[in-house]
Amino acid sequence: MSLSAKPVEDLTVEEAAEELTRLAAEIAANDERYHVADAPVISDADYDSLRLRNAAIEARFPDLIRSDSPSLRVGAAPSGAFGQVVHAKPMLSLDNVFSDEDVRDFFTSVRRFLSMSSDEEIVFTAEPKIDGLSMSLRYEDRRLVTAATRGDGATGENVTANIRTIAEIPDRLPADAPDIVEVRGEVYMRRDDFFALQQRMAESGQTFANPRNSAAGSLRQKNPEITRSRPLKFFAYAWGETSEPLGTTQYDVVQRFGEWGFPINDRMERCRTIDEILAHYHQIEEDRAEIAYDIDGVVYKVDRLDLQERLGFRSRSPRWATAHKFPAEKAFTELKEIDIQVGRTGALTPVARLEPVTVGGVVVVNATLHNEDYIKGIGNNGQPIRDGRDIRIGDTVIIQRAGDVIPQILDIVPEKRPRDSVPYEFPNRCPACGSHAVREEGEVVRRCTGGLICPAQAVERLRHFVSRNALDIEGLGEKQIEFFFNADDPALSIKSPPDIFTLRSRQENSLTKLEKIDGFGKVSVGKLYAAIEERRQVEFWRLLHALGIRHVGETNSKRLARSFVSFAALRSVAESAVAPVEKGDDGNSSWQEINAVGGIGRVVAEAVVDFFAEEHNREVLDTLLREVTPLDETPVPVSSSPVAGKTIVFTGALERMSRDEAKAMAERLGAKVAGSVSKKTDLVVAGPGAGSKLKQATGLGIEVIDEDQWFERVKD
Repeated sequence: MSLSAKPVEDLTVEEAAEELTRLAAEIAANDERYHVADAPVISDADYDSLRLRNAAIEARFPDLIRSDSPSLRVGAAPSGAFGQVVHAKPMLSLDNVFSDEDVRDFFTSVRRFLSMSSDEEIVFTAEPKIDGLSMSLRYEDRRLVTAATRGDGATGENVTANIRTIAEIPDRLPADAPDIVEVRGEVYMRRDDFFALQQRMAESGQTFANPRNSAAGSLRQKNPEITRSRPLKFFAYAWGETSEPLGTTQYDVVQRFGEWGFPINDRMERCRTIDEILAHYHQIEEDRAEIAYDIDGVVYKVDRLDLQERLGFRSRSPRWATAHKFPAEKAFTELKEIDIQVGRTGALTPVARLEPVTVGGVVVVNATLHNEDYIKGIGNNGQPIRDGRDIRIGDTVIIQRAGDVIPQILDIVPEKRPRDSVPYEFPNRCPACGSHAVREEGEVVRRCTGGLICPAQAVERLRHFVSRNALDIEGLGEKQIEFFFNADDPALSIKSPPDIFTLRSRQENSLTKLEKIDGFGKVSVGKLYAAIEERRQVEFWRLLHALGIRHVGETNSKRLARSFVSFAALRSVAESAVAPVEKGDDGNSSWQEINAVGGIGRVVAEAVVDFFAEEHNREVLDTLLREVTPLDETPVPVSSSPVAGKTIVFTGALERMSRDEAKAMAERLGAKVAGSVSKKTDLVVAGPGAGSKLKQATGLGIEVIDEDQWFERVKD
């Protein structure tokens, strides 16, 4: 089996790094072909699979995320064929979802971020996702001055002359339009126009693969008259910079575009419930063949613009919008076995072994079964999926590759179920070490309790410890780690991280010399020892990341390192932290200090505190710290905002934003948010009901302001 076809859960650390390197290069090349050359060589579904394989590997191996990761990029850099335009506001991509359950998860995430209950109404817009070329049209004094492609999201190509040839795009806006406005949308070609164009072009030996390529190729002509001869269309659905607000909702602003003369999509609707959204999606999916232009899904957006502002953005996409993609190919095959794999954190993951079947040109032999509830026919929200049908060995199953790196099993064919089939019993013991496998309340994953005695976890923890974005010890790859872990000779054995740093001294007093063993040699052993010695002093975040604390990947390790500066300071606070145990309990000040670190939150804070609370972990750590010295973090320069570098405490009821929003906002401005008041506190933002923290701040002479004064202070 080639590495590209190997299931993500089967990848080793070294294989995962190799795959991420391949995927970064392959996705970048396809982005170039799609966005710049207008000549894609793979289908949208296959492209989605590449991106999602990359995302799945990054999720499983967060320490391997590359600086050029596709998850951090938008589109492709503009070509040199046209002048470049820097977008006043970035043109970001949308995250994709591929199932009704994913849509429900998206809705839940929006409510959770906004701290809104399930009975509070959030209106969404739903509109077809046009398969065309994204475009930004800039108007100044109501005249079209610039038209630019998305490019890499920050800089696009200047195609103004060609855009002026599209009759549907106004050259001037009416008097009620702002002085400055960027109208954004999609340039596309209807299918009937595409086929007619293909017939004309065939005489000259030129063709395009599909309407999207035809539209993009037509727009990138050096001669505008060629563009004028092509039947290009435009839909307006978004905006960039404006000199004044355009409205209060997404829907109303788009309708205003229509009043200005822009074509807008008549299938855009407001939906007030998930059921309405999904009904609209499935209706569009059903009508897809009858729609005159190519679409590849439906886009959902939070309608109220003030809520969009609160939700904000991730690195390459908004939190308030997502694209629900249409499914790709499906296939039927037989489920032969269900294997249980044990991950580095002890998670037991079921994988379906299938009778090989070709789906979309790829031979599929494995499929994800997610977790034990999924096998039983229960979704993450506790509600039935597949009408409550369970999955059994011997079933004929329907698999789908759309969006999933490892194909997923959508459903079974009940009438083909063998009469002697029995429900699958998920193991309650680890298949690797026999320890109990338990499922914590509120979790869908069952985990081995064997910890470091479990060979599946121990080897993976060591691999993680020495991996590139952890301690980065060259010469300790997958094969070497397995060799040392399985070695019977005490002079060679590496069972835990401290053993790595005592290897050389143990070898000096041993008759079993490493350089005499097959696969090693004097030169390679010398390089290994040198690589180990180089890591006796290591960055704080690298050591923290290497410990393999659950939920603490590279990003969270860096966040904690920047906040606490020294490893000793973090450990001291973590060991003295007491987490809240009941509603209304804020935990002690040490807990609040960890929980207040930007981007961390309760789940990560609990994982850190639990790690340092475990006596065995402290013993191993003490041994390790006799061999390794973590270096203090260099403080990050603060921004120039009025609150940059200050320690802020929010207390009382906040009325204009949730506590999470307040924390995120302050941290974006370079401030540190604390959970308790101390002499180090610079500013307290007090809402109604502020109690002891307000009293304490007053006693210490710390400045106190209300929520309105906070917004006034930090405004641009």
